[in-house]
Amino acid sequence: MRDRFGLGWRPELAAGILAHLDRIDVVEVIAEDHFRDGRRALRALRTLAAQVPMLLHGVSLGLASTVAVDDARLDRMARLMAATDAEAWSEHLAFVRGGGIEIGHLAAPPRTAASVAGAAANIARATARVGSAPLLENIATLVAPPASTLDEAEWTGRILAASGAPLLLDLHNLYANAVNFGAEPLALLRRFPLQCVATVHLSGGRWITGPGGTRRLLDDHRHDVPDGVLTLLRALGEWAPQPLTVIIERDGRYPPMAHLLAELDAARQALAQGRLRKAA
Repeated sequence: MRDRFGLGWRPELAAGILAHLDRIDVVEVIAEDHFRDGRRALRALRTLAAQVPMLLHGVSLGLASTVAVDDARLDRMARLMAATDAEAWSEHLAFVRGGGIEIGHLAAPPRTAASVAGAAANIARATARVGSAPLLENIATLVAPPASTLDEAEWTGRILAASGAPLLLDLHNLYANAVNFGAEPLALLRRFPLQCVATVHLSGGRWITGPGGTRRLLDDHRHDVPDGVLTLLRALGEWAPQPLTVIIERDGRYPPMAHLLAELDAARQALAQGRLRKAA
């Protein structure tokens, strides 16, 4: 196994990705975009998966909740996994609904023993229904979850230990949470269960001004990967020796494909530098 580097599959990037498969090792497809696809569209996705390894990325299951995950949504994920022959799937450690109300974004639940247990139960259900365990992604939050008794790193580690699932480590989410809440990013990274990391997300965001003039880094996936995140990737290459799959996410303000390929090259270089530091 070796480190791999790829892009999130978006219609706006499809032509560029297909034209540069010699420089792209893997693509990540948003699962919900295809939950209701018919046979023809699913055949097209399976054809794509035959050309380049494919990962499916979920955004709506709400696994980190004390409420049971919806079986119908899990069945759609299972159908899509089988239809596309994707090699793995992932979801966020977040909740997205409560009391029958969709809140419209990925929210961080109170980090407590109860939410650890709820997440572990949901992950076990999802694993049984889909046929494989999801990679679990840490999320960015602009508000510290109220009533928490655990910090983010400890809470995430407990869920991974209870579920046995691998970690999809979003380095920009980690970086944003660190700078927004006064932590040192490298120190926070060191406290995560890095031995569990299988996949890495990279993205960029922008600074916004909140109440009282406070500044917050918003993870909007519409900007370049910042140097601070590449510093974290370099450290991860040193501290996590296992092969990693690194994905750059972009959800707007799409640059030319040459620009995204240059970002992939920068990620390759950063991870390789960390690997060399480990070897030394």
